[in-house]
Amino acid sequence: MTQPATAAHEDAPTPTAKSAGRQGSSRRPGPRWDVRTLSLLGFLAVLVVVGGITAPDEFLATSNLQLVLTQASVIGVVTVGMTFVITSGGIDLSVGAMVALASVWATTVATQEFGFAGILFTALVVGVGCGLVNGLLIAYGRMVPFIATLAMLASARGLALQITDGSTQIVSVSSVLDLGARDSYILGIPPLVLIFAAVTVIGWLVLNRTTFGRRTVAVGGNAEAARLAGIDVRRQRLYLYLLSGLCCGIAAFMLIVLAGSGQNTNGNLYELDAIAAAIIGGTLLSGGRGTIVGSVLGVLIFTTITNIFALNNLETAVQQIAKGAIIVAAVLVQRRSPHGRDT
Repeated sequence: MTQPATAAHEDAPTPTAKSAGRQGSSRRPGPRWDVRTLSLLGFLAVLVVVGGITAPDEFLATSNLQLVLTQASVIGVVTVGMTFVITSGGIDLSVGAMVALASVWATTVATQEFGFAGILFTALVVGVGCGLVNGLLIAYGRMVPFIATLAMLASARGLALQITDGSTQIVSVSSVLDLGARDSYILGIPPLVLIFAAVTVIGWLVLNRTTFGRRTVAVGGNAEAARLAGIDVRRQRLYLYLLSGLCCGIAAFMLIVLAGSGQNTNGNLYELDAIAAAIIGGTLLSGGRGTIVGSVLGVLIFTTITNIFALNNLETAVQQIAKGAIIVAAVLVQRRSPHGRDT
């Protein structure tokens, strides 16, 4: 089962399963991935030092560090799903809109009557449902991922606005709100951070230790070689967009807990933040290579930058310029890498 999956590595000289399998095994991420991870950790450490110097009393406070991790958790879960999609050579521009739709659908009065389980179930089902539509359009409708997910972005945003009629839907289920209360922290760690950690660990195991993950890399590296090696490329792509939708449903529930409400503006620009974090982490935009650890570090870097700028009362425009510069630098590094491809 593992040999066909590795057969479609991007650098395989032929589409045959045997030769590509040998090539894929020799190209497994090695020390250079450790260097990339250490570089990201070093950059994050520099940001922590900068934050500690510029706003020592506020930045290093336990409450602020908890806030940074909590804020990173929601977009972090979305980024895990995005990493899988980009690794397969796809893209999902609808993740923010899916989060918004799932959050407002799960906070309607009718849904809240079913309590905690009703809200959680609805958020997950809506997210998976949107992912299913994306997957069917892309995998079996042969639509370009950019167009299909852009259409979902517009449709989901419109439906979220129609459901809420532009108003905020307040959550009245105490068991949901309690998850965001400080009393629910476990050893000082917010429950949302624990959820993010669990999703990250599961995502890493799936991408690096399962046939599903190897097939994802194979499809992103060379879809035709993957098909010749026996991989059902269309079904794999469908599963990946389902996974992205599931992550959006989880993130929507986390956002409901964090905000205590559902709004049609939830998840605004999440798609850009998730894509940027994945690229910063080392996931190849053209597919064939992905790293969950790197994506998580990318999320933490962006969240820390936002927090430092906010504590120092710096303009949002400067913050966006800094993020843009980091993205450009990361893409240039990818292009110069001997194992990267021009994007």
